[in-house]
Amino acid sequence: MPQASEIAWLIPVFPLIGAVFSGLGLICANKKINNSREIVSISLLSFVGISAVISYKTLIEQINGYQSVEKLFVWASAGDFTIPMGFVLDPLGSVMLTLVTTITLLVMIYSHGYMAHDKGYVRFFTYLALFSSSMMGLIISPNLLEIYVFWELVGMCSYLLVGFWYDRDGAANAAQKAFVVNRVGDFGLLLGILGLFWATKSFDFNEIALGVSQSVAENSLPVWAALLLCFLVFLGPMAKSAQFPLHVWLPDAMEGPTPISALIHAATMVAAGIFLVARLQPLYSLFPSIQFIIALVGTITCFLGASIALTQMDLKKGLAYSTVSQLGYMMLAMGCGAPVAGIFHLITHACFKAMLFLGSGSVIHAMEEVVGHQPVLAQDMRLMGGLRKKMPFTSATFLIGCVAISGIPPLAGFWSKDEILGNAFISFPAFWFVGFLTAGMTAFYMFRLYFLTFEGDFRGGNKELQKELLLASEINVEEEHEEEHEEEHGSLHESPWSMTFPLIFLAVPSVIIGFMGFPWDSKFANLLDPEEALIAIESFELKEFLPLAIASVFIASIGITIAYQAYFAKKINLSILFAQRFPSVNKFLSNKWYLDDINEKIFVKGSRKLAKEVLEVDSKVVDGVVNLTGLVTLGSGEGLKYFETGRAQFYALIVFGGVILLVAIFGFQSPQVT
Repeated sequence: MPQASEIAWLIPVFPLIGAVFSGLGLICANKKINNSREIVSISLLSFVGISAVISYKTLIEQINGYQSVEKLFVWASAGDFTIPMGFVLDPLGSVMLTLVTTITLLVMIYSHGYMAHDKGYVRFFTYLALFSSSMMGLIISPNLLEIYVFWELVGMCSYLLVGFWYDRDGAANAAQKAFVVNRVGDFGLLLGILGLFWATKSFDFNEIALGVSQSVAENSLPVWAALLLCFLVFLGPMAKSAQFPLHVWLPDAMEGPTPISALIHAATMVAAGIFLVARLQPLYSLFPSIQFIIALVGTITCFLGASIALTQMDLKKGLAYSTVSQLGYMMLAMGCGAPVAGIFHLITHACFKAMLFLGSGSVIHAMEEVVGHQPVLAQDMRLMGGLRKKMPFTSATFLIGCVAISGIPPLAGFWSKDEILGNAFISFPAFWFVGFLTAGMTAFYMFRLYFLTFEGDFRGGNKELQKELLLASEINVEEEHEEEHEEEHGSLHESPWSMTFPLIFLAVPSVIIGFMGFPWDSKFANLLDPEEALIAIESFELKEFLPLAIASVFIASIGITIAYQAYFAKKINLSILFAQRFPSVNKFLSNKWYLDDINEKIFVKGSRKLAKEVLEVDSKVVDGVVNLTGLVTLGSGEGLKYFETGRAQFYALIVFGGVILLVAIFGFQSPQVT
């Protein structure tokens, strides 16, 4: 029986088979396949489950020391030019495959309850299977060209899933925004890949790094050109992993179904950019200036996301900006030359952030039965409160997620985030300080979300507030909101088992998976990079670790305390203390640093204005020249037709007249004096 690593290429194939069959069923027998939704969902779950089993086996093999596997075949060739394709399975790939298949399985189980009454249930599961297949293919890709193919497939699936409810303007616009912003990064990625191939004649990660190093050393490739190519490739991860300034698509993508927020925007799609930067570390490590840029972008992103999350009232968008911030931490680790720390935080963050997003979906699912199927109302924390008594499993797991992401030991977020901050303190102290402040902001806004949602009194029955929020969102107040609902509190209840089981399951790794990354004995680092793990163990100093760890826990505790005093004990009024005292700062954060407004003015309206001016030039200048040419041709033809009589006498007269004219012209010229 072959080793699991030898047949890793089957991991993306099984979900793809399921997606193809269900997709063809929707095309050929739509009504019949929609009536067989349970059969379809179980089948797709089974296909993803098979991939998960193989992924787990590959991870066990890698832990036990099984050698990495790379199998290639010639996909295209012309003379000496060949393009290899295939798959590679190493410790990093096995870890990522295990993560993706696990989260996908849990999201599918969750979706069975969340999307139970949606008419697009089968289509949704088909998209999920296709997305998971694309992401798995990306992970096992052995070179940049193959990664780019799956990279675009992941982007296409993201477009389909974000715009799943395409009949809603918000979802359709969000899908278009995600598509356009990612095209900016993907265009840079494509140019970078082609440029690196031109410079090194290879798409392989290690060969590219070696080729660039040799070319720069031999002066056959200018340093500025190498830096430019590295930055162009980095544009792809900037967009896919929502890094400043290409992060603007991620919060709007919350218009998609909540399971998609957990699958794409917490654990998988946004992780693709971090994964690619980790794969390209041999290249980026050659240029400290590029690593500085990566760290700078990550630092700005982590602070930006956290600062905007401070003022968000939409539950899902608050979590979305939290995701942006945490992705910034991961990119900071990559810039510090600590890819293992970045990937470790990616894994821990995927567990507790997927749990938080699924928990928010559980809350929204319950709120819709109280305030109606208006996302603006069902997701607004101003209408929540007191849900802990009605939804004990959701509230307990959400609290675990808040503690984990805040970096409170011994939960997972503490070990992974502090490892990043420790590396930043050594490499870029200024960036460490920004990350340190962001850790306090993270603890504050996450517990703000928790207290507003689950503690205090339920505020969903406030009709005036509902109307005010709808009007503020420029949504018409529907008749169903005009009617009085009897016993609204009674309609609040815990979600079904299919939605609570994934929450409970994810709570376990959110608590214990951090123990795999003790800085003095990191089993995770030993799996991914034994040499780096050995160096870390030898250089570990408790007296250096403790001050940074204590400082990190201290500032997180301050953030939690402020949130507790403001939103639970009600002893601090932040509206008076901060919003009214610093209205410009509050407005700046509420308007998301005005980045959407800037993009709207410069790129959207600017491109429309440019298009109108080009249209004017086209209609008046280009069309004018064409029309003038036609008029001249038509006029000359109309005039000349009178000279085409077919009479020889008339032609002789014209010749005679021409001769007389020539004689007259040359006869009037003055004779030359010699």
